Amino acid sequence: MFDEKQLMHDLRHLLPSQAALKDFVHHNSLHAFQDREFFEAIFHASRVFGMRVTFNLTDYRELHRRGRIKNSAIDQAIHLTHGSEQSKQLLDRMLHGAYDEDFTPKIGQFRSEWKIRHNVGLSDRVHPLLFRLIGAYLDQGIAPDSFPKHPSGLLESVRLLEKNSLTSLFHSKRAKELLFTPEISLEILLDLLVGNAAFFASYLLDQQFEHKGWSGIIGAIEKQPDTLLHQTPVDLKEFIILELLLEVDALDRALGKDWEGLACNSTHLPKSPLEFAPSGELQEVLKLWQIAFEWDYYDEVLGGLVQAQAYDVPEPAESHQNPSFQALFCIDDREDSIRRHFEAVDPLCETIGAPGFFGVAIYYRAFGGHFIEKNCPVPVTPRHLIEEITSGATRSHEPLRNRKAQSALSGLFATLGLGPWSAVRLLSDLFRPRMRPDIADAYSHMDVGGTLRIEASSPPEFQNQLQLGYTPKEMAEVVSGLLTNQGMTYGFSDFVYVIAHGSSSANNPHHGAHDCGACSGRPGAVNARVFAHMANHSNVRKILAEQGVPIESRTQFIGGMHDTASDEIQFYDTQNLTLEQQKQHDAHVHSFEQALDRNARERARRFASIDSNKPIAHIRRAIKARSVSYFEPRPELGHGTNALCYVGSRGKVSRLFLDRRAFHQSYDYRKDPKGTILKQVLNPLPIVCGGINLEYYFSRMDIEKMGAGTKLPHHVMGLFGVTNSADGDLRPGLPLQMVENHDPVRLLMIIEQEPEVILSVLKSAPTNQAWFEKGWIHLIALSPSSKELYRYSQEGFNRYVPKAHVHEVSDFFDVMDQKPAMTTNHIADATIENIAIHIQP
Repeated sequence: MFDEKQLMHDLRHLLPSQAALKDFVHHNSLHAFQDREFFEAIFHASRVFGMRVTFNLTDYRELHRRGRIKNSAIDQAIHLTHGSEQSKQLLDRMLHGAYDEDFTPKIGQFRSEWKIRHNVGLSDRVHPLLFRLIGAYLDQGIAPDSFPKHPSGLLESVRLLEKNSLTSLFHSKRAKELLFTPEISLEILLDLLVGNAAFFASYLLDQQFEHKGWSGIIGAIEKQPDTLLHQTPVDLKEFIILELLLEVDALDRALGKDWEGLACNSTHLPKSPLEFAPSGELQEVLKLWQIAFEWDYYDEVLGGLVQAQAYDVPEPAESHQNPSFQALFCIDDREDSIRRHFEAVDPLCETIGAPGFFGVAIYYRAFGGHFIEKNCPVPVTPRHLIEEITSGATRSHEPLRNRKAQSALSGLFATLGLGPWSAVRLLSDLFRPRMRPDIADAYSHMDVGGTLRIEASSPPEFQNQLQLGYTPKEMAEVVSGLLTNQGMTYGFSDFVYVIAHGSSSANNPHHGAHDCGACSGRPGAVNARVFAHMANHSNVRKILAEQGVPIESRTQFIGGMHDTASDEIQFYDTQNLTLEQQKQHDAHVHSFEQALDRNARERARRFASIDSNKPIAHIRRAIKARSVSYFEPRPELGHGTNALCYVGSRGKVSRLFLDRRAFHQSYDYRKDPKGTILKQVLNPLPIVCGGINLEYYFSRMDIEKMGAGTKLPHHVMGLFGVTNSADGDLRPGLPLQMVENHDPVRLLMIIEQEPEVILSVLKSAPTNQAWFEKGWIHLIALSPSSKELYRYSQEGFNRYVPKAHVHEVSDFFDVMDQKPAMTTNHIADATIENIAIHIQP
């Protein structure tokens, strides 16, 4: 019996869920298997789809030979999974066992019979036309001519195109007649192509996973229509029907009308390609190697954390010192280093980590903009719209990128007229890159001197069911919620900087993956600016004082944004400062520039094109040039090497050099004895930080099947995806240039709170608990009372004693002088030796 509804549900769940480029937000590439234990899930997915989910044995053994995986880590892996049983036998299998690592994926076997039986390659015949049709249909502004769209969706639009075209899309009369058959359905077409309902599911799985990128984005758009600016109705089922029609047409053309379905007259029941099969000895060995690879690094971190507690830095509130300034940053791992350098340049400052939308869940419309942008986490549905109502900036255009030059005649004149200038520009941009209108400038979406409509009128106005601005009461809820979650309820300094982040880059279709994930893959400057305005509002402060969060009038919140590619910070609304405040702010800006100098030097260690021993002025110019160069495939390395998420007080980790590998979420256990705040703080972290970590993990493990391959041949399709050619499949996942330096390890989350409190919080949030219980994220509790570590597993928390003893240095720059090489092979370069405890001389 053919269950169409269940099959479509399964397809939508299994296909990649990556949305359009403008909403590029990281997610678990194998989200469909997340209901299983991590290794059980990834090895099952590997057998089904033929993807690589771990290194191969040769790579692991080479890492062991080089010392990247130590013998103690292997012992640890065996102990964690098997106790002391069979340790010698397992060790011998890991080091010397011979296994056949080749395998044939289950997906794709049945449909390939067309090639075997009839010598007809359906994919070669169907995909070029299919991809061009769907690409033109979903186009967001690249195509010179618009696809004739019908409000009913894809099939009606194709019928409209077929009716009004001089030539037909189809070669066979039968396929064209089926297109215009009112009652056309999946079952009718599958009965024709397959002939046996028991094989329908296998056939469609084979078919759709031959172009999982196109099918996946159609499923994502169907679920989230606003992932396209020009919203276009599209349905995965209609897309499949169109492909089946093209297959009928191709078979009629190649074989005439006398062919029959692949499973006609078949009497045996097929095995589902998704049927689960237990792992074998090879998978067990690979599992042990991966655990050893991970815990070799984790043990260094945890050993350093234990050592660092001997030099625990008191929080400013504990030391009774008023901070020189406080700075709220996004928890993003790339802000790990800039926070460290802020604290090095000004030891009296305090840095705090929070999700980068700062609790401001909004849609935003730039001045003169035709569309609104979502600036908050993907699962959140905003109820407020913030508009830029004045702007002094003039938005320039790039004459060399002009749609009017796409026709034959205008293209000829453009080539003759602009061709010589284009050649001059090419040479100029090669040797002296600079910001151009067609470059993704992190600061361009909001004018620094423009005006935002932040406060709602009375009564509030609405636009498309969105409230324009916030009422003072709503502002107080946002400010109170964020400050309480971060433990900032008293002891405010004169200046509190709210610093969002974004990323500028040229010729980089994945630039959204470098912006703020908590802002749906966009720069967070609007959120920072809005939050600062709210916190400065006199009525908001009155409400907060009544709630026990007093903010004195001397305290000024200032919004800003850090461009993580160019290493620059821009501040907003500083014209509201008094002369005395402006002097103090200018002094802080000088400190910020020193911190940015240090940060640029630290980043330069990983850039092959920059000599980090050069003067800092040279390094800053080179860093800036990378962010605006058309010829630079690595404007920044994004979240490459991310591995940790720390939830707790800054003093516990401020002396650890974590090499830009850690997400930092501020949390004060002293103000949360029952875990009420921790539940709120923890709620977004697994899906955000875990999603980033796992997409990097899987893209790194198999860059072709789960990553996007190298970005060098990428062709932007309709402004919503990338392909390797005009006729190719969309490439979900991350490109090579973002993951080549990444050590693929699962995220280790460390929470500063008593184990029993954390366990209570997890039990109250089963969705979050599953991330840790099934092993997609590791969890360690740092007990404030005993200062001991506890590792979480399905059995609960058990004490963990690190074996590693990390070296100590007098200054982080001693560590930064070690320049890791760019990865040139499949094995990730070791980075764990760069962890160090910083002791003030």
